Amino acid sequence: MAEGMRIHGEKITVSTKGFSDVRNITDQVQQVVAKAGITEGIASVFVIGSTASVTTIEFEPNLVEDFQDHLEQLASQKKKTRHGETWGDDNGFSHIRATLMGPGNTVPVAGSDLVLGTWQQIVLIDHDNRSRHREVFVQVIGL
Repeated sequence: MAEGMRIHGEKITVSTKGFSDVRNITDQVQQVVAKAGITEGIASVFVIGSTASVTTIEFEPNLVEDFQDHLEQLASQKKKTRHGETWGDDNGFSHIRATLMGPGNTVPVAGSDLVLGTWQQIVLIDHDNRSRHREVFVQVIGL
């Protein structure tokens, strides 16, 4: 590891409603970056679980609804899946959505701040078919 390089990681917990509920976690991730004391580096943001995603979006109510509508077109919760038949939990759609989007994202850190566009926020999306308490692991690496 390069001289002066540091790593700091911690979990944040987010309560969700499921069904592709979108939660803005930008401030919580920024708090982890500030706590890490790292001024230049990267922040890795990773949701623990196979039915949720982390990405960036403009967190605006109408866009969030548009996004949810498009997810429903891609992987409808109404369409039966073999996974639902296997486990009886009818959440196959949530696994498909999460797989398509991925569990994490990496954001640059410069001047102790996340490098995000004006209308860009980090969001957690819980695709499961019930409410949950999601754990997101944030790991900051840098100088």
